[in-house]
Amino acid sequence: MARLSLRLRILLLFAAAWAAALLLAGLALWRAGQGGADALVQGAMLAGFGLTGVLTGLWLLFDHNVARPIETLAGALRTGQVPDPEPSRHLADLGPAARDAALARARSDQALTQALDAHAAELAREKASLEAILGDFGAGAVMADARGRRVVFYNASAARLLPGLALDRALDSLLTPGALQSAQVRLAAGAPATDLSCLTAQGVRLTGRLRRIDSMGDGGLLLILRDHAVERPAPRATLEALRRHAATLVPMLDALDGPIPPALAAAIRAEGQGLASTTRTLSQILASDAPVDVAGLDELAAGLTPAAPLPAVGFRAEAAGMNALLLALQSRLQDLGHAPRLAVHPEAGDQMRLALEWTGAPVPIDLLDGWLADAPDPGQPGLTGTEILARHGTGLWPERDGATARLVMPLPLAQGQTAAGGVTYDFALALRGAASSRLADLTCVVFDTETTGLSDHDRIVQIAGLRLARGRLTGERFDTLVHPGRPIPPASTAIHGITDAMVADAPDLTAALTAFRHFCDDSVLIAHNAPFDMGFLRRAEAQTGAHFPNRVLDTVALSAIIWGSSEVHSLDALTERLGIEIPSEARHTAMGDTIATAQAFLRLIPALEAKGITRFEEALAEARRHRRLIADANLRS
Repeated sequence: MARLSLRLRILLLFAAAWAAALLLAGLALWRAGQGGADALVQGAMLAGFGLTGVLTGLWLLFDHNVARPIETLAGALRTGQVPDPEPSRHLADLGPAARDAALARARSDQALTQALDAHAAELAREKASLEAILGDFGAGAVMADARGRRVVFYNASAARLLPGLALDRALDSLLTPGALQSAQVRLAAGAPATDLSCLTAQGVRLTGRLRRIDSMGDGGLLLILRDHAVERPAPRATLEALRRHAATLVPMLDALDGPIPPALAAAIRAEGQGLASTTRTLSQILASDAPVDVAGLDELAAGLTPAAPLPAVGFRAEAAGMNALLLALQSRLQDLGHAPRLAVHPEAGDQMRLALEWTGAPVPIDLLDGWLADAPDPGQPGLTGTEILARHGTGLWPERDGATARLVMPLPLAQGQTAAGGVTYDFALALRGAASSRLADLTCVVFDTETTGLSDHDRIVQIAGLRLARGRLTGERFDTLVHPGRPIPPASTAIHGITDAMVADAPDLTAALTAFRHFCDDSVLIAHNAPFDMGFLRRAEAQTGAHFPNRVLDTVALSAIIWGSSEVHSLDALTERLGIEIPSEARHTAMGDTIATAQAFLRLIPALEAKGITRFEEALAEARRHRRLIADANLRS
């Protein structure tokens, strides 16, 4: 049969059906000829059921060997993938021809890509240099469209000053709107630039300068922001309170010759609590002296041995001096025969503790003071370790926890820093219509959750998201473990690898979903099997107060639009068809599955456009035709 043409195969198939129909008709006539009404009825039934069986078998053959392979070929061609020849083996030359066409297209695309890459290499180098310069620019720089409704560019300093800053977000949602509107009025009156003073949504005071940029489409705004001078209370009163508490405790301690009277014990306890509270206040005041410089943990840990993989976080710290101090402390500990490792521990507020840990005896405080009296940084020979700590508004002390000893130092986190740093931009956002619903224009957040189980009563243990704007990844990401408030079943841990110990210090559901809601804003949400993930978000609304009224797209339904409902539409099957590789260690992690889903969605957009589906509303209407396969996550149950 494989040597016969497709037309001849179809002819033979229908000839066989015709011959079977004639045979059944002959049998029916023969049976009717046996005489009697019963024989006539039996003959008619034989002919009817026989023809029904023949036609059903004919339909099944066409569906399995023609219709489904054609859907598979069409999906592969629209997504630019080379089709598998096995499903189309009964389509004669059509399968190999489609495969040859896909290979030719792939070769053409590869040649075109190489030519474009070669032509754009110098431009890419210049762009990278400019990004590096702007990324380390001390002031916060934000560019928006003429009305301030759409952010199109920002650098790392701006992300630190304005937590929640993201592409396509309204600038006036991050600042007090009155200050921005007043400055825009001054620009409209003819001023090329104007100063402004404003508060962030978190209540932090900033100063800046707003300038109009005429080169951006219908015009744009450039806002340069700087930290406002810190308005803090003088520590004189705090130091006086410390002196007063200490002076009150001394005579109490002198009276401890015998059993402590209850009243004296209560007074000592009250003074001790007052001393601890005042010390914390003084520590917070001194912490405001931390540098405005931002140093990544990888910079501070250079040359040190980590106890575990270090998180991608940034600190308000001067990298050179702090790294030199940590290296000097490591060297001193090694001289004592210890093998210190660097660990980080979360702390309340916006701080983390850096700790050099080892197994053995702790360092006496007088020995540590002697180490800190030396200058560890060759580039700053007059600066001692004590002075480096003072410049950072922090301290260093020894601790012991069983057999583990450590040197502990708290440092303030640099809020709003992204792992990538540098600059984030898409200038074409300023040219896009605000109401555009084209799939290629949407601002989206692709996300995924990992949970304690699959039932309605289970909880989220991890949530991750990636932002897309105009069909590309912006580099903005969200990723956090979540404390579920209950033990994680071993069966679930076996799938996603998240243990109770890993979430012990993680934020609770309210904190995590509130932060994720802020990250999403009003973006379109995209997930694979979205009803599952959206169900967990919506069931938590009453508890967390974080509502998600966003529009939703499901890559399961989009896959069915391209390949038909009869195909398998799991994430593994979809990524395999699209040539997307998910590393084994990333599968069933929230960020790993989010990255795969985002790549799949970006590759599905041109395939949907090839079918004439270019807008969100069209994709949603077409997806709803596959409700038998997957429910519509836009509809609340």
